[in-house]
Formats: sequence, structure tokens, C-alpha cells
Amino acid sequence: MLVLDGGLSTALEEQGADLSGALWTARLLAEEPERIAAAHRAFYRAGAQVATTASYQASLAGFRAAGYDDAAGLVTRSVTIARAVRDSLGDPGLLVAASVGPYGAFLADGSEYRGRYGVPVARLRDFHGSRLELLAAAGPDLLAVETIPDADEAAVLADLLDELGVPAWFSYSVRGDLTSAGQPLPEAYAVLAGRPWLRAAGVNCTDQHDVLGAVRAAVAATGVPAVAYPNRGGSWDPAAKRWVYGGPLDLGLVDAWVAAGAELVGGCCGTGPADIAALVRRSAAGGR
Repeated sequence: MLVLDGGLSTALEEQGADLSGALWTARLLAEEPERIAAAHRAFYRAGAQVATTASYQASLAGFRAAGYDDAAGLVTRSVTIARAVRDSLGDPGLLVAASVGPYGAFLADGSEYRGRYGVPVARLRDFHGSRLELLAAAGPDLLAVETIPDADEAAVLADLLDELGVPAWFSYSVRGDLTSAGQPLPEAYAVLAGRPWLRAAGVNCTDQHDVLGAVRAAVAATGVPAVAYPNRGGSWDPAAKRWVYGGPLDLGLVDAWVAAGAELVGGCCGTGPADIAALVRRSAAGGR
């Protein structure tokens, strides 16, 4: 099992960072990059083998709307920060995954958990295509296409990734046996089947009790290993740009995810370095 990191936002909040703006964690790329580096370092030291970059909410359009001149440089910086931290630790087994969030994250209105944005496909292609190229050129080990709520948006991203040819994992946000936009999971994961860049398919930023069904559906539809990194439950507050969390992750659920085909496991919003350290200990103990 490859252990992923947890919620970057959670590690930053533990430092006292203000994430209330429309750019969320991406604002720190411009103003407090040292906080992002410290968060990556904390997850690696907790035992995570993958650092996921601070590019989830980073986009050319988003930075420009916020008044930053070097939008392309800031998107790229998300990868260079994580790579610098990884390289400083001297462990060749550590990886950097460049986060690619949904179009709804740029809107910063909670629509990333609903999908169906009502924009043309051409708009989605332009939005995602430009930053995919920037992130890939910055040299991550792979892309983490994550929290995608909608199979229609997934189809756009998958076609762009066919053109780019960079390895990636792809994860939906789900509710029960549907995507967050309401599409059946077998149909949603079928969009990804046969893609040469796909290294894992699965679920993230989702209630932990909805993970197992998504893992099974992903493996059945794609034939590749699954990725699973749920949040701690609760609800998203779009005004405060933060999660109101539920209880801690139940590590007892992880064994079933792994048995169903999950080979990449970590946490999302609400899981900090201490939670990842607990996951590492459980993994080292053979799931007991």
C-alpha cells in the first residue's frame, strides 16, 4: 500500500494559516510559500510517501481574478515547492503528485461538490488544459486529478490527459453509489477505462463509509488499482471556506478498501499529519 498525505488545508490550518479567501490554499503560493513547504515536510515525516501539491485551487483564471500578475509562475511553484521538500529529505521513494481540482473549485461557491456547472465544454477544456500543461512541465511524478464531482467534467479531463500523456490518478467525490453530480458510479468510472495514463482510479473528499463501494466500482470498470482518501465527514461551509468536521477516520475500514483493490490510501480534508502517522502505523502492523 502506498500511503498518501492528508488534507493540505488541515496541515496549514494547524499552522494558523488563513484559508478564507477564494484562492484557499493557493493564496499561500504567492504570500506564504514557507507554510506550504512546512506542511509537505510534516506529512512526509509522518510517513506519507506522496506529497500532493497546493494546486487544487490554483488556476490562471483564479490568480488573475485575485490580482496576481505571474499566474503561470504561481501554478508552477506549487510543484517546485513540493519537489524541493522531497529532495531535501533524500529519500528516493518519496513522490510528488500535482493536484488538479475541478472547475467548481475555481468558482469557490461549493459547486465543486455538485458539478453540472452550466458552462460549455470548450470553457472546461480551456480552463483545465492550460494548467495541466503548466503542472506537467514542472516535473511532478504524476498528477492527482481529484474531487471531480461530475462524469461530464471527467470526460473533458480524460481527453486532455490522453493528449498530455502524463501518468495520473483520478478520483471522484461521491455520495452513496452516485457521483456528487448524481451519475451512477459504474458509468462514471467507465469514462476512465482504457486510458493509458491512468495509474489508479477511485474516490476522495468523500464520507469514509461511501469509499468501499466506489473502490469496487472503480476497479471493476477500469481494471487498475484504486485510490482512496476520504475526508472526516461533516459539511463544507462555502462562506468561511472551511469544513465543519465529523469524527476521526475509522482505520478499521482501510482493510476492506485494500482487499477490494485500493493500493493508494490517505486522507483528505480534516486529516492531518497525526492521522497519516496512525495510518502508517496500522499499515506497518499488517492492518491490526
